[in-house]
Parts: sequence; structure tokens; C-alpha cells
Amino acid sequence: MFTGLVQDIGSVESVEGGADGARLRIATGLGPEIGLGDSIAVNGVCLTATEADAGGFATEAMNQTLEVTVIGALEPGARVNLELATRADERLGGHIVQGHADGSGRVLEVAEDGFARRLRVEIPPDLLRYVVDKGSVALNGVSLTVAALGDTWAEVSLIPETLERTNLGDAAPGDPLNVEVDVIAKYVERLLSPLAGKEQA
Repeated sequence: MFTGLVQDIGSVESVEGGADGARLRIATGLGPEIGLGDSIAVNGVCLTATEADAGGFATEAMNQTLEVTVIGALEPGARVNLELATRADERLGGHIVQGHADGSGRVLEVAEDGFARRLRVEIPPDLLRYVVDKGSVALNGVSLTVAALGDTWAEVSLIPETLERTNLGDAAPGDPLNVEVDVIAKYVERLLSPLAGKEQA
């Protein structure tokens, strides 16, 4: 489990893609804290370290991950948000983030708003139904509060700390982002779906 609080911005050193999936090498100062088999959120996608050393780690993304997320679009030099798995004794400073991206969105608009920056992101309808005003959403693995909501988009407001410590500060119109919606909303829908269309006793 993760909290959506990015710990470092890593740099993709290499990407090897093929029919079996993709292998990535990522440079990061978190290297000394990463062990073989550890879970790491890369732009909000939970991946497993297959190699680790002081300079970073290597990981693999299977085809399912490449189909659902924008990990497959990463190229050498890309900046990626990184978060290590949350320990049980740590504060939950963001919200519950599984690292299981539900799909991808696309930046529509970027607008300065005082010291903050507003980001409007187009989100597919099958995911947008889980997003509520003032609720939580993870974009590229960053825990954010929904500031406004439209028929096809959600808007978040990024404080200077977020702009500096995550790659959302680089986001521009047209850029794809990994989207993870609130898992609690999905569970509620699943639990209540058998009751849909039935009268309450």
C-alpha cells in the first residue's frame, strides 16, 4: 500500500520493450532503501524491484500493466514519481493508494492560480463516476484533492511543494497521466450492485 506522497523524482535510465513486456532501469537516491522484491510506485504504478543498488533499481512491467497505464510510454530521461511501500507504523499523510492504476487521463488545461497551479484532467467516464468533488484521486501516484468536477474532467490544485517534489510540475496540455480512483468507492459500488433496481424492505 502507498499514500500518494512522492518521496523522490527518479530518472529512467533505460527501457527495453518486447512481446513479453518491458524492463526498466530507474536512477534514484532511494536506491540504498530498496531491496530485491520490494514494491515501488512508479508514477503511481506498483512495480517490483528485480535488481537494486545504491544508484537505483531495475523493474519489469508486464503486458497488462502496459495496456492499462502509461508506463509503456516512458523513454530514457523521463522523470518519474517514486514512492516506497508504506510501513504499518507510518502516518497516512495522503490517502489509501494501491498502486493499481485504473487507467489513464489526459491533461486538458494548466492555469496559474496565485502560488498554486490548477490542472484540469480528462478522465474516462468509467473512472470519473468514482471521482467526487473534494474527494481524493491519485494522478501519477500523487495523492490529490479534487477541486472541481465537470462532465468529462476533474480539476486539482497543486501547491508549490507538489510542483517541486513531483513530476506534475512538468505537466502540460496533452500529457497522459496514470489515474487511480478511490478504492473505497469501487468497493461500495460492488457491494451495492446486487441491490440495484430492488426495493428496500
